[in-house]
Amino acid sequence: MPDFSELSQSVIDGDGEAAREIAAQLLDAGTEARDILSQGMIPGIRRVGELFGSGEYFLPELLMSGEAMRAALEVIKPVLSRQETPPEGKYLIGTVRNDVHNIGKDIVIMMLEGNGWEVTDLGVDVPPEAFCKAVSENDYQIMGMSALLTSTMPGFKETIEALKQAGLRDRVKIMIGGAPVTQALADEVGADACATDAAQAIAKARQLISEPGKETSRCQN
Repeated sequence: MPDFSELSQSVIDGDGEAAREIAAQLLDAGTEARDILSQGMIPGIRRVGELFGSGEYFLPELLMSGEAMRAALEVIKPVLSRQETPPEGKYLIGTVRNDVHNIGKDIVIMMLEGNGWEVTDLGVDVPPEAFCKAVSENDYQIMGMSALLTSTMPGFKETIEALKQAGLRDRVKIMIGGAPVTQALADEVGADACATDAAQAIAKARQLISEPGKETSRCQN
């Protein structure tokens, strides 16, 4: 059986060159691309999420590990596409209207993609109408909205109300995120879950689609 520990460790260490090289070596040795992803890369990025959540890793380490994950993904993506490996889920994400901060959103995207999600990024300063249009045209399990500024957080409620008025609210689970986000805010705007960092976002997303009838754990601040 192939040894995936070095690949996992390269992601944890944020060593993109090593991650790319080891992924290529595993492919050349006949290892299935889906196994490289599920047994080597995903365990590594999940460990990174744990280290970030516990305060042992900080933003620079998280970014480096995300880039290492992307480097390895570049190697196996063509093979994964040919094998038609199903994604973990489909996730729509964007920063709410009038908020142009994207660092947190982009970190969440890296983590989601590293964990096997298919992500559609609407970008920053996204009006409620754009979220509604995307939900109406595609089959997403989860829609995520982020905000860094307290002045732009009303965009959460505005967007959810727009989805309700368009008859789209029940089509998708909604997560909100960002440094100022609290569970009280999530309850107030009618979101299904909230997350204050990328590690929480991944855990909550997995919980929302694996146990749709079970209440999601509360947001930790």
